[in-house]
Amino acid sequence: MTFDPTRTAALERLSAFVPLAGRAYAAQRNYDRPGHDDVSRLSPYIRHRILTEEEVLRAVLGRHSLSAAEKFVQEVFWRTYWKGWLEQRPTVWSDYRRGLNGARNRIATEGGLRADWEAACRGDTGISAFDHWAKELADTGYLHNHARMWFASIWVFTLNLPWELGADFFMRHLLDADAASNTLSWRWVAGLQTVGKNYVARASNISKYTEGRFVLPPGQLVTNPAPLPALPPTERRPISDVLPTYDPQPATLILTDDDLSSRAIPEGIEIQRTVVLDTTALRSPLIVSDRSKAFAKAAMADAVTRMADRLGEVTHVTLDADGADALNDVISAEPATQIVATYAPVGPGAEALARITRTHKIARHMQTYDRICWPSATAGFFRFKKDIPKHLQRLGISA
Repeated sequence: MTFDPTRTAALERLSAFVPLAGRAYAAQRNYDRPGHDDVSRLSPYIRHRILTEEEVLRAVLGRHSLSAAEKFVQEVFWRTYWKGWLEQRPTVWSDYRRGLNGARNRIATEGGLRADWEAACRGDTGISAFDHWAKELADTGYLHNHARMWFASIWVFTLNLPWELGADFFMRHLLDADAASNTLSWRWVAGLQTVGKNYVARASNISKYTEGRFVLPPGQLVTNPAPLPALPPTERRPISDVLPTYDPQPATLILTDDDLSSRAIPEGIEIQRTVVLDTTALRSPLIVSDRSKAFAKAAMADAVTRMADRLGEVTHVTLDADGADALNDVISAEPATQIVATYAPVGPGAEALARITRTHKIARHMQTYDRICWPSATAGFFRFKKDIPKHLQRLGISA
Protein backbone atom coordinates (compact mmCIF):
# COMPACT_ATOMS: atom_id res chain seq x y z
CA MET A 1 0.00 0.00 0.00
CA THR A 2 1.58 3.23 -1.17
CA PHE A 3 0.65 6.90 -1.17
CA ASP A 4 1.99 8.94 -4.06
CA PRO A 5 2.19 12.51 -2.69
CA THR A 6 0.72 14.23 -5.75
CA ARG A 7 -2.62 15.79 -6.53
CA THR A 8 -2.91 13.56 -9.61
CA ALA A 9 -2.66 10.44 -7.45
CA ALA A 10 -5.10 11.90 -4.92
CA LEU A 11 -7.71 12.60 -7.62
CA GLU A 12 -7.27 9.11 -9.03
CA ARG A 13 -7.82 7.55 -5.60
CA LEU A 14 -10.88 9.74 -5.02
CA SER A 15 -12.33 8.77 -8.40
CA ALA A 16 -11.82 5.07 -7.67
CA PHE A 17 -13.44 5.37 -4.23
CA VAL A 18 -16.50 7.48 -5.07
CA PRO A 19 -18.60 4.53 -6.40
CA LEU A 20 -17.99 2.74 -3.06
CA ALA A 21 -18.72 5.71 -0.79
CA GLY A 22 -22.41 4.92 -0.28
CA ARG A 23 -23.95 1.81 1.22
CA ALA A 24 -20.92 -0.36 0.39
CA TYR A 25 -18.75 1.82 2.59
CA ALA A 26 -21.32 1.83 5.39
CA ALA A 27 -21.43 -1.97 5.38
CA GLN A 28 -17.70 -2.66 5.15
CA ARG A 29 -15.93 0.30 6.74
CA ASN A 30 -15.26 -1.33 10.12
CA TYR A 31 -13.33 -4.28 8.65
CA ASP A 32 -9.56 -4.07 8.92
CA ARG A 33 -8.52 -6.08 5.86
CA PRO A 34 -5.12 -6.19 4.15
CA GLY A 35 -4.87 -3.38 1.62
CA HIS A 36 -7.79 -1.45 3.17
CA ASP A 37 -9.79 -1.37 -0.06
CA ASP A 38 -13.06 -0.91 1.87
CA VAL A 39 -12.12 2.60 3.01
CA SER A 40 -11.05 5.66 1.06
CA ARG A 41 -7.38 5.93 2.16
CA LEU A 42 -7.67 9.63 1.37
CA SER A 43 -6.66 10.91 4.80
CA PRO A 44 -3.00 11.73 3.96
CA TYR A 45 -4.21 13.84 1.04
CA ILE A 46 -6.93 15.59 3.04
CA ARG A 47 -4.58 16.23 5.95
CA HIS A 48 -2.29 18.33 3.69
CA ARG A 49 -5.22 19.56 1.62
CA ILE A 50 -3.79 18.07 -1.53
CA LEU A 51 -7.50 17.30 -1.70
CA THR A 52 -9.86 19.51 0.28
CA GLU A 53 -12.76 18.25 2.35
CA GLU A 54 -15.10 20.28 0.16
CA GLU A 55 -13.82 18.59 -3.01
CA VAL A 56 -14.30 15.15 -1.50
CA LEU A 57 -17.83 15.95 -0.31
CA ARG A 58 -18.81 17.37 -3.71
CA ALA A 59 -17.53 14.28 -5.50
CA VAL A 60 -19.28 11.82 -3.17
CA LEU A 61 -22.58 13.68 -2.99
CA GLY A 62 -22.51 14.14 -6.74
CA ARG A 63 -22.82 10.35 -6.96
CA HIS A 64 -24.78 9.37 -3.83
CA SER A 65 -27.60 10.82 -1.77
CA LEU A 66 -26.75 12.12 1.69
CA SER A 67 -28.68 9.26 3.27
CA ALA A 68 -26.74 6.66 1.25
CA ALA A 69 -23.34 8.26 1.90
CA GLU A 70 -24.12 9.40 5.45
CA LYS A 71 -21.41 7.32 7.15
CA PHE A 72 -18.65 8.52 4.86
CA VAL A 73 -19.82 12.13 4.97
CA GLN A 74 -19.76 11.95 8.77
CA GLU A 75 -16.19 10.63 8.68
CA VAL A 76 -15.12 13.68 6.66
CA PHE A 77 -16.91 15.94 9.12
CA TRP A 78 -15.34 14.18 12.12
CA ARG A 79 -11.97 15.55 10.97
CA THR A 80 -13.56 18.98 10.52
CA TYR A 81 -15.18 18.78 13.95
CA TRP A 82 -11.91 17.88 15.66
CA LYS A 83 -10.16 20.82 14.02
CA GLY A 84 -12.92 23.25 14.96
CA TRP A 85 -13.06 21.92 18.53
CA LEU A 86 -9.31 22.30 19.08
CA GLU A 87 -9.20 25.68 17.34
CA GLN A 88 -11.56 26.92 20.05
CA ARG A 89 -9.54 25.25 22.83
CA PRO A 90 -5.88 25.60 21.84
CA THR A 91 -4.62 25.01 25.38
CA VAL A 92 -5.58 21.33 25.00
CA TRP A 93 -2.74 21.01 22.47
CA SER A 94 -0.25 22.81 24.72
CA ASP A 95 -1.41 20.67 27.68
CA TYR A 96 -0.75 17.55 25.59
CA ARG A 97 2.74 18.83 24.75
CA ARG A 98 3.45 19.41 28.44
CA GLY A 99 2.09 15.97 29.30
CA LEU A 100 4.32 14.45 26.62
CA ASN A 101 7.37 16.16 28.09
CA GLY A 102 6.43 14.74 31.48
CA ALA A 103 6.05 11.24 30.03
CA ARG A 104 9.42 11.56 28.30
CA ASN A 105 10.99 12.51 31.61
CA ARG A 106 9.48 9.36 33.11
CA ILE A 107 10.91 7.05 30.45
CA ALA A 108 14.29 8.69 31.02
CA THR A 109 14.22 7.77 34.72
CA GLU A 110 12.00 4.66 34.94
CA GLY A 111 13.72 1.70 33.33
CA GLY A 112 10.69 -0.57 33.34
CA LEU A 113 8.47 2.01 31.73
CA ARG A 114 11.08 2.74 29.08
CA ALA A 115 11.41 -0.95 28.23
CA ASP A 116 7.64 -1.34 27.91
CA TRP A 117 7.39 1.79 25.73
CA GLU A 118 10.20 0.64 23.46
CA ALA A 119 8.62 -2.80 23.10
CA ALA A 120 5.27 -1.24 22.18
CA CYS A 121 6.90 0.99 19.55
CA ARG A 122 8.79 -1.99 18.09
CA GLY A 123 5.69 -4.18 18.04
CA ASP A 124 7.18 -6.63 20.52
CA THR A 125 4.56 -6.87 23.28
CA GLY A 126 3.33 -10.42 22.61
CA ILE A 127 -0.15 -9.13 21.71
CA SER A 128 -0.29 -10.29 18.10
CA ALA A 129 -2.79 -7.75 16.78
CA PHE A 130 -1.14 -4.79 18.50
CA ASP A 131 2.33 -5.84 17.34
CA HIS A 132 1.09 -6.16 13.75
CA TRP A 133 -0.41 -2.67 13.82
CA ALA A 134 2.74 -1.12 15.31
CA LYS A 135 4.80 -2.60 12.48
CA GLU A 136 2.21 -1.76 9.83
CA LEU A 137 2.20 1.86 10.93
CA ALA A 138 6.00 2.08 10.89
CA ASP A 139 6.18 0.34 7.50
CA THR A 140 3.37 2.19 5.68
CA GLY A 141 2.52 5.40 7.56
CA TYR A 142 -1.11 4.32 7.73
CA LEU A 143 -3.56 2.39 9.91
CA HIS A 144 -7.25 1.64 9.46
CA ASN A 145 -9.36 3.82 11.76
CA HIS A 146 -10.72 0.84 13.69
CA ALA A 147 -7.16 -0.41 14.25
CA ARG A 148 -6.18 3.02 15.55
CA MET A 149 -8.91 2.79 18.19
CA TRP A 150 -7.99 -0.75 19.22
CA PHE A 151 -4.29 0.15 19.30
CA ALA A 152 -4.82 3.23 21.47
CA SER A 153 -7.06 1.34 23.89
CA ILE A 154 -4.54 -1.49 24.30
CA TRP A 155 -1.71 1.03 24.73
CA VAL A 156 -3.52 2.89 27.51
CA PHE A 157 -5.45 0.19 29.37
CA THR A 158 -3.64 -3.11 28.79
CA LEU A 159 -0.02 -1.95 28.45
CA ASN A 160 -0.67 0.88 30.94
CA LEU A 161 1.49 3.34 29.03
CA PRO A 162 1.00 7.13 29.13
CA TRP A 163 -1.49 8.11 26.44
CA GLU A 164 0.68 11.05 25.38
CA LEU A 165 3.47 8.67 24.34
CA GLY A 166 0.99 6.74 22.21
CA ALA A 167 -0.33 9.89 20.58
CA ASP A 168 3.28 10.89 19.90
CA PHE A 169 4.00 7.49 18.30
CA PHE A 170 1.17 8.17 15.87
CA MET A 171 2.36 11.74 15.27
CA ARG A 172 5.81 10.44 14.37
CA HIS A 173 4.61 7.84 11.88
CA LEU A 174 1.18 8.65 10.42
CA LEU A 175 1.23 10.33 7.02
CA ASP A 176 -2.04 12.00 8.06
CA ALA A 177 -0.72 12.99 11.50
CA ASP A 178 -2.83 15.94 12.57
CA ALA A 179 -2.73 17.77 15.89
CA ALA A 180 -6.51 17.91 16.26
CA SER A 181 -7.63 14.49 15.01
CA ASN A 182 -4.79 12.63 16.68
CA THR A 183 -4.71 14.36 20.06
CA LEU A 184 -8.46 14.42 20.54
CA SER A 185 -8.96 10.83 19.33
CA TRP A 186 -6.44 9.56 21.88
CA ARG A 187 -8.14 11.65 24.56
CA TRP A 188 -11.48 10.15 23.53
CA VAL A 189 -10.18 6.56 23.80
CA ALA A 190 -8.70 7.31 27.23
CA GLY A 191 -11.96 8.79 28.54
CA LEU A 192 -10.66 12.36 28.73
CA GLN A 193 -12.54 13.89 25.82
CA THR A 194 -16.00 12.65 26.74
CA VAL A 195 -15.42 12.59 30.47
CA GLY A 196 -16.03 9.20 32.04
CA LYS A 197 -16.54 7.40 28.70
CA ASN A 198 -13.58 5.42 27.41
CA TYR A 199 -13.17 3.05 24.47
CA VAL A 200 -12.29 -0.53 25.37
CA ALA A 201 -10.71 -2.88 22.82
CA ARG A 202 -12.29 -6.33 23.03
CA ALA A 203 -10.80 -9.54 21.67
CA SER A 204 -14.14 -10.61 20.17
CA ASN A 205 -14.50 -7.33 18.30
CA ILE A 206 -10.93 -7.52 16.98
CA SER A 207 -11.45 -11.10 15.81
CA LYS A 208 -14.74 -10.23 14.08
CA TYR A 209 -13.53 -7.17 12.21
CA THR A 210 -10.17 -8.69 11.23
CA GLU A 211 -12.06 -11.80 10.07
CA GLY A 212 -10.14 -14.09 12.37
CA ARG A 213 -6.65 -12.84 11.50
CA PHE A 214 -6.14 -12.01 15.17
CA VAL A 215 -7.61 -14.31 17.83
CA LEU A 216 -6.30 -13.13 21.17
CA PRO A 217 -6.19 -15.54 24.11
CA PRO A 218 -8.66 -15.00 26.97
CA GLY A 219 -7.40 -12.58 29.58
CA GLN A 220 -4.73 -10.97 27.40
CA LEU A 221 -6.60 -7.66 27.21
CA VAL A 222 -7.89 -5.71 30.18
CA THR A 223 -11.66 -5.97 29.75
CA ASN A 224 -13.18 -3.46 32.14
CA PRO A 225 -10.77 -0.57 32.70
CA ALA A 226 -11.80 2.69 34.29
CA PRO A 227 -11.39 5.86 32.25
CA LEU A 228 -8.34 7.94 33.05
CA PRO A 229 -8.93 10.61 35.72
CA ALA A 230 -10.73 13.64 34.31
CA LEU A 231 -8.74 16.75 33.45
CA PRO A 232 -9.86 20.27 34.41
CA PRO A 233 -12.36 21.75 31.93
CA THR A 234 -10.92 23.96 29.22
CA GLU A 235 -12.22 27.43 28.45
CA ARG A 236 -13.55 27.84 24.92
CA ARG A 237 -12.27 30.67 22.73
CA PRO A 238 -14.72 31.54 19.93
CA ILE A 239 -13.29 31.62 16.42
CA SER A 240 -13.01 35.15 15.09
CA ASP A 241 -15.35 35.99 12.23
CA VAL A 242 -13.30 39.04 11.26
CA LEU A 243 -12.07 38.68 7.70
CA PRO A 244 -8.49 39.83 7.07
CA THR A 245 -7.98 42.82 4.82
CA TYR A 246 -5.37 42.75 2.10
CA ASP A 247 -3.33 45.60 0.73
CA PRO A 248 -3.29 45.86 -3.08
CA GLN A 249 0.51 45.96 -2.94
CA PRO A 250 2.51 42.81 -3.82
CA ALA A 251 2.71 40.32 -0.97
CA THR A 252 4.88 37.60 0.48
CA LEU A 253 2.87 34.40 0.93
CA ILE A 254 3.67 31.76 3.57
CA LEU A 255 2.37 28.44 2.27
CA THR A 256 2.29 25.84 5.06
CA ASP A 257 2.16 22.05 4.87
CA ASP A 258 -1.33 22.27 6.45
CA ASP A 259 -2.93 23.56 3.24
CA LEU A 260 -1.53 22.89 -0.23
CA SER A 261 -4.73 23.63 -2.14
CA SER A 262 -5.10 26.40 -4.68
CA ARG A 263 -7.75 27.93 -2.42
CA ALA A 264 -5.08 28.54 0.18
CA ILE A 265 -4.01 31.55 -1.87
CA PRO A 266 -6.24 34.61 -1.44
CA GLU A 267 -7.83 35.95 -4.60
CA GLY A 268 -7.14 39.46 -5.80
CA ILE A 269 -3.61 39.99 -4.52
CA GLU A 270 -0.32 39.68 -6.34
CA ILE A 271 2.09 37.21 -4.79
CA GLN A 272 5.61 38.44 -5.33
CA ARG A 273 7.32 35.82 -3.22
CA THR A 274 6.28 32.55 -1.54
CA VAL A 275 7.91 30.94 1.47
CA VAL A 276 7.01 27.24 1.53
CA LEU A 277 7.04 26.20 5.20
CA ASP A 278 7.54 22.56 6.17
CA THR A 279 6.92 21.87 9.89
CA THR A 280 6.70 18.07 9.69
CA ALA A 281 9.74 17.58 11.93
CA LEU A 282 8.00 19.60 14.67
CA ARG A 283 5.15 17.11 15.06
CA SER A 284 7.14 15.47 17.84
CA PRO A 285 10.12 16.28 20.06
CA LEU A 286 11.43 12.85 19.01
CA ILE A 287 12.42 11.83 15.48
CA VAL A 288 9.57 11.97 12.97
CA SER A 289 9.69 9.11 10.47
CA ASP A 290 11.56 9.57 7.20
CA ARG A 291 8.43 8.39 5.40
CA SER A 292 6.31 11.20 6.89
CA LYS A 293 8.93 13.84 6.14
CA ALA A 294 9.41 12.60 2.58
CA PHE A 295 5.65 12.55 1.91
CA ALA A 296 5.20 16.13 3.10
CA LYS A 297 8.26 17.39 1.25
CA ALA A 298 7.18 15.79 -2.03
CA ALA A 299 3.59 17.03 -1.58
CA MET A 300 4.85 20.58 -1.15
CA ALA A 301 7.06 20.28 -4.23
CA ASP A 302 4.03 19.06 -6.20
CA ALA A 303 2.00 22.02 -4.97
CA VAL A 304 4.69 24.47 -6.04
CA THR A 305 4.77 22.91 -9.49
CA ARG A 306 0.97 23.03 -9.81
CA MET A 307 0.67 26.65 -8.72
CA ALA A 308 3.95 28.02 -10.06
CA ASP A 309 2.26 30.78 -12.06
CA ARG A 310 0.75 32.26 -8.87
CA LEU A 311 3.61 31.96 -6.38
CA GLY A 312 6.34 34.29 -7.64
CA GLU A 313 9.83 33.59 -6.37
CA VAL A 314 9.79 30.50 -4.12
CA THR A 315 11.91 29.83 -1.02
CA HIS A 316 11.67 26.57 0.92
CA VAL A 317 12.06 26.56 4.71
CA THR A 318 12.15 23.32 6.70
CA LEU A 319 11.86 23.82 10.43
CA ASP A 320 13.14 21.54 13.16
CA ALA A 321 13.80 22.02 16.85
CA ASP A 322 17.23 23.51 16.16
CA GLY A 323 16.01 25.95 13.51
CA ALA A 324 13.07 27.65 15.18
CA ASP A 325 14.15 31.09 13.95
CA ALA A 326 14.81 30.08 10.34
CA LEU A 327 11.43 31.35 9.13
CA ASN A 328 11.92 34.72 10.79
CA ASP A 329 15.37 35.00 9.24
CA VAL A 330 14.02 34.33 5.74
CA ILE A 331 11.09 36.75 6.12
CA SER A 332 13.31 39.48 7.57
CA ALA A 333 15.92 39.13 4.82
CA GLU A 334 13.53 40.55 2.22
CA PRO A 335 10.92 42.77 3.91
CA ALA A 336 7.52 42.84 2.19
CA THR A 337 4.72 45.39 2.12
CA GLN A 338 2.42 42.70 3.47
CA ILE A 339 2.71 39.07 4.53
CA VAL A 340 -0.16 36.65 3.98
CA ALA A 341 -0.14 33.13 5.43
CA THR A 342 -2.38 30.19 4.65
CA TYR A 343 -4.32 29.53 7.85
CA ALA A 344 -2.50 26.98 10.00
CA PRO A 345 -4.81 25.34 12.57
CA VAL A 346 -3.62 24.61 16.10
CA GLY A 347 -0.44 22.57 15.88
CA PRO A 348 3.18 22.93 14.74
CA GLY A 349 2.36 25.22 11.81
CA ALA A 350 0.42 27.65 13.97
CA GLU A 351 3.21 27.63 16.55
CA ALA A 352 5.77 28.50 13.87
CA LEU A 353 3.65 31.38 12.59
CA ALA A 354 3.02 32.63 16.12
CA ARG A 355 6.77 33.07 16.64
CA ILE A 356 7.14 35.46 13.73
CA THR A 357 4.01 37.49 14.54
CA ARG A 358 6.06 38.98 17.36
CA THR A 359 8.05 40.92 14.77
CA HIS A 360 5.87 40.85 11.64
CA LYS A 361 2.22 41.58 10.92
CA ILE A 362 0.63 38.62 9.15
CA ALA A 363 -2.83 38.26 7.60
CA ARG A 364 -3.99 34.65 8.00
CA HIS A 365 -6.19 33.41 5.17
CA MET A 366 -8.87 30.97 6.40
CA GLN A 367 -10.75 28.95 3.80
CA THR A 368 -14.53 29.40 3.52
CA TYR A 369 -15.11 25.75 4.47
CA ASP A 370 -13.36 26.25 7.81
CA ARG A 371 -15.03 29.59 8.45
CA ILE A 372 -18.44 27.96 7.96
CA CYS A 373 -17.90 24.68 9.80
CA TRP A 374 -15.42 25.18 12.62
CA PRO A 375 -17.53 27.54 14.79
CA SER A 376 -20.17 24.78 15.18
CA ALA A 377 -17.74 22.58 17.11
CA THR A 378 -18.78 24.02 20.45
CA ALA A 379 -19.76 20.78 22.21
CA GLY A 380 -19.93 17.09 21.26
CA PHE A 381 -19.92 15.67 17.73
CA PHE A 382 -23.55 14.62 17.83
CA ARG A 383 -24.64 18.21 18.30
CA PHE A 384 -22.24 19.24 15.52
CA LYS A 385 -23.65 16.49 13.28
CA LYS A 386 -27.07 18.14 13.26
CA ASP A 387 -25.52 21.11 11.44
CA ILE A 388 -24.07 19.05 8.58
CA PRO A 389 -27.01 19.62 6.18
CA LYS A 390 -26.83 23.35 6.93
CA HIS A 391 -23.09 23.42 6.28
CA LEU A 392 -23.50 21.58 2.98
CA GLN A 393 -26.19 24.04 1.92
CA ARG A 394 -24.01 27.05 2.76
CA LEU A 395 -21.19 25.49 0.74
CA GLY A 396 -23.51 25.01 -2.20
CA ILE A 397 -23.20 21.21 -2.14
CA SER A 398 -26.39 19.47 -3.21
CA ALA A 399 -27.33 16.68 -0.83
